[in-house]
Amino acid sequence: MTRSCYLGVQGLLLATLLAAFAAAPAPALAQAGAEHEVTFSRDIAPILQRSCQKCHRPDALAPMSLIDYHEVRPWARAIKNRTGLRDKPGVMPPWYIEKDIGIQGFKDDPSLSEEEIRKIATWVDNGAPEGDPADLPPPVPFIDVDEWEIGEPDLIVSSPSVDVPGEAPDWWGSIGEVDSGLAEDRYVAALEFKEVTESRSGQGRNTVGGLFVIHHSSLGVVEPDADEEERSRFNSWPVHEVGRNADFFNPDGGKLMKAGSKLRFQSVHLHSNGADTRAHLDVGFKFHPRGYEPTVKTEHMFFGNGVDLDIEAMDADQTMEAYFTLPEHAKISIFEPHMHAPGYRMCLEAIWGINVETLNCAGYDHSWVRVYTYDDDVAPLLPKGTILRITGYFNNSPSNPNVPDPRNWSGGGHRSVDQMFINLMRGVYLTEEQFQTEMEARRQAANIGAGDRVTGCPLCGAAPESAAADDDAGDQQ
Repeated sequence: MTRSCYLGVQGLLLATLLAAFAAAPAPALAQAGAEHEVTFSRDIAPILQRSCQKCHRPDALAPMSLIDYHEVRPWARAIKNRTGLRDKPGVMPPWYIEKDIGIQGFKDDPSLSEEEIRKIATWVDNGAPEGDPADLPPPVPFIDVDEWEIGEPDLIVSSPSVDVPGEAPDWWGSIGEVDSGLAEDRYVAALEFKEVTESRSGQGRNTVGGLFVIHHSSLGVVEPDADEEERSRFNSWPVHEVGRNADFFNPDGGKLMKAGSKLRFQSVHLHSNGADTRAHLDVGFKFHPRGYEPTVKTEHMFFGNGVDLDIEAMDADQTMEAYFTLPEHAKISIFEPHMHAPGYRMCLEAIWGINVETLNCAGYDHSWVRVYTYDDDVAPLLPKGTILRITGYFNNSPSNPNVPDPRNWSGGGHRSVDQMFINLMRGVYLTEEQFQTEMEARRQAANIGAGDRVTGCPLCGAAPESAAADDDAGDQQ
């Protein structure tokens, strides 16, 4: 105890001396190196180009354009507030991965760095100056709003059209199936949905959601010889949701789409937008080259709870858990939290033996759903027997603007005021040889040595012989 007090006195004296030194006038040379004034032209415009203008441009999805200074200046305070939310619901750009925990490598990540968030705040707090227009970066050549993230599709299939009155209750069900028109077997590399408005009578609601009537739809690809049970079965193709980004499958695990297949649009949720609207979904498919053969099989690994849910009224701090045990070695391709209005956060953990690690935590906003596709070199490589746990966080209180009436209890169901708690995870299962090859490639690429801990790869830090022994132990768990 005496030694602790002595160190505390020494620390106090040192702190006093440092404070006195810091208060002294800085040399002229140091003052000259002070950070420059943050301006729109030099500092803010590049951030908006990279992370905002894809949606915030004329005739695009967002309600305002953020291309030039005169468009941006009236929204400066709102931009500071929204970007400052970081991973919380309402953040812009809409990307909710928490950056202080877990894996951080994702494809098509538009999120801002801490430095960029601080730069925006500094700019706004100092009056949002324009600066010298000569400092502006060249305009970004964005694709047309009607073009596709996956590139020009090799095949586009349209769903049956739906007619939704401007004021009507929500509707759920199947809207039928259509021929794909595919004349030969092909492997799909990527897939994307677009809602297409055929006609619209009236102004509708002045929100992003007001542009659409198809809130979500699951997709079934039905093979030509499928029986009725197989036709109605939910399979492992991606789902459509408002605001959701495109899907890219594991490059080694393209999904087979057989000649003569039909597309079935099931579990469709229609929502009126204030205007009488006729619309349909276009599904764009990007194929691998002819002759491509996958070496692994892409599988859905959905788990969670969509039925037995219990969300209490007027409670801002509720949690739920769900578990899934990997039946084989696996490489996880995507993390996709799916909840409904009260949901605001989900965490994914991997449990292997005595080791428990958080792969990712992400905020959740039911108004803008995201899918997170891991970079190939950091995607979780998990041995057979790994237990995956998701924890969902729910806020059914007046502090959650997504909840229409928090005085109500709610359980599982399809409506947004009902509840779901699912990780729409997807990945590939690996043989023992493939698993060892993937781990060795990662060791070499990331310079991983024996004993190193690597988030998402619990055996990467083990020697190959030890990893194989650990796998055998996992088989006996």
